Amino acid sequence: MPLSSAATDPESILREVFGYADFRGQQQAIVEHVTHGGDALVLMPTGGGKSLCYQIPAIARQQQGCGVTLVISPLIALMHDQVGALHEAGVAAAFLNSTLDWEQAEDIERRLLAGQLTLLYAAPERVGTPRFLGLLDTLHAHGQLSLFAIDEAHCVSQWGHDFRPEYRQLTVLHERWPQVPRIALTATADALTRADIVERLQLQDARPFVSSFDRPNIFYRIVEKKDATRQLLQFIEQQHEGEAGIVYCQSRKRVEELAATLCQHGIAALPYHAGLPADERKQNQERFQREDGVVMCATIAFGMGIDKPDVRFVAHVDLPKNIEGYYQETGRAGRDGAPADAWMAYGLQDVVNQRRMIDESPAEEDFKQVMRGKLDALLALAEATDCRRARLLAYFGEQMVSRPREDTIDSIAIRATPASASGQNGSYPQPLAYCGGCDNCLQPPEVWDATDCARKLLSTVYRVQQMSGIGFGAGHIMDILRGKATDKVRQFGHEQLSTFGLGAEFSEAQLRAVLRQLIASGALHVDAERYHTLQLQDGARPILRGEQAVRVSADVAAPAGRQRPRKAARGATPAPAAASLDAAAQQRFADLKAWRGEVAREHNLPAYVIFHDATLAAIAERAPQSLAELQGISGIGASKLERYGQEVLRVARGAG
Repeated sequence: MPLSSAATDPESILREVFGYADFRGQQQAIVEHVTHGGDALVLMPTGGGKSLCYQIPAIARQQQGCGVTLVISPLIALMHDQVGALHEAGVAAAFLNSTLDWEQAEDIERRLLAGQLTLLYAAPERVGTPRFLGLLDTLHAHGQLSLFAIDEAHCVSQWGHDFRPEYRQLTVLHERWPQVPRIALTATADALTRADIVERLQLQDARPFVSSFDRPNIFYRIVEKKDATRQLLQFIEQQHEGEAGIVYCQSRKRVEELAATLCQHGIAALPYHAGLPADERKQNQERFQREDGVVMCATIAFGMGIDKPDVRFVAHVDLPKNIEGYYQETGRAGRDGAPADAWMAYGLQDVVNQRRMIDESPAEEDFKQVMRGKLDALLALAEATDCRRARLLAYFGEQMVSRPREDTIDSIAIRATPASASGQNGSYPQPLAYCGGCDNCLQPPEVWDATDCARKLLSTVYRVQQMSGIGFGAGHIMDILRGKATDKVRQFGHEQLSTFGLGAEFSEAQLRAVLRQLIASGALHVDAERYHTLQLQDGARPILRGEQAVRVSADVAAPAGRQRPRKAARGATPAPAAASLDAAAQQRFADLKAWRGEVAREHNLPAYVIFHDATLAAIAERAPQSLAELQGISGIGASKLERYGQEVLRVARGAG
């Protein structure tokens, strides 16, 4: 369908093409800036509406005679879904990637040169080829190269969590066509990564747009890892039965084992990792995108560019590499704005494993040091007894405004972690920060003074090093402190140490918690090159001297945070968007959702590309009787009204 002649300015395009009445946040400022030819660097959280920030300028500039917009995207699946969504909105778009045969690719190139496309999506690997550069040269020579949009821009930075060397060649865009405006977009980038993006993409003159990184609908919870599989099962069965989610694991083997276990317990789970055949990965990803209630167990190979709006939880059974990765992964939950959970089980072995991977990597030492700093910041978040959201936002340079408490009980005051436990980005928030959306805020942990325990642990590490000339692992150190005369303890004569048995009153769980805190605060280091032995660091000195206290969260039997009653039957609870509807509207919503599923299968698209749940819920609530009544509902643009309007009315009326 051709665009309405009225839809020439950004606001008209937003309303008539995409069916939305208003821009969100900084969208309007970004869109207007780019539409007028300005360069932009956009940092916007996952689900914040980044795509519209270049799609609307692309449409506006094309109607101004500027030609086609090139979108660089690293993921084939994302290209497919976005192009499908644009087609549904009546926008001429296409992609060039490895899924096309020669004839299909040639047809798209022909349409491109004929001026029949508004947006073209391509992978960074293709952009650097002589053939593709020649196509762009031809377009530019005819004044038909309008805009470059670089999605997932953090991939250009070696400091980012998902570095891709192919992104480095994108400097050619500015060098070869300096007059063509550019917009670079990412959902995660700390100060170091942002600076690298600017330098690598030559965006020094670009206007930065930094939105709040806060995702208020996501509830953050981190629990001590005891039996991660059992803990995960309990979490899903009690709070997210029959709902879509993502479970991140560190290894491929763990992915497959966990997916099988979830299936055995009646949970529709699929594996995803780079070692699976490409066809199986594609099939599993499509099932996750298109079906309701599927749980994807995956390595970090899965996720970037996943737009599924109704992911109700993201779980980590292993510690991520850094806060950027954690934020990006948890941000895949709740893109529809409805409540969602970010849950993680975390233990001492996670610290050991991540340290080992950094230390054993072939990277340069300066790179390793930056990665250690990023890991330390994540450890500090995991060990925190104060507001997790405030710490998360502080990492990205944002100060959280505390939300009103529901009560004024003094005992709810959030305790601060010592300043030495802060991450690479400096100081952390004030002790009384309160978000009401994390486990520490809703159920402040009991904190015990672990200073004496910490000093005994550090002293033991020092004394075994002095006696034996070598370091030892956490288990051996704990055995000495608890007075366990194991064969290894007797072999090295460590039962003769003055600290032997001095910590008999501490449980293994308490000692492990203190060790995690000491590692997070920089007092101890796990040396992967020396069999994961513990080594004293500079941060140990003020603790040993009695100049710094160590406080650790006490073990809480019941999981903290938001609890929902267990569902009586799978799927019994309606979608969040439809939760407030009456019985009749609920039936209309169910009918509309079933119809949408049929249409999505016919078009080979995820259901949300046809209509979001929120749009179906609004239709179900209003029960429109005419196209005019349907027209004002958010998410229904001119093309979708023309294409689906009569069918939607038929289904909403309960006919046929």
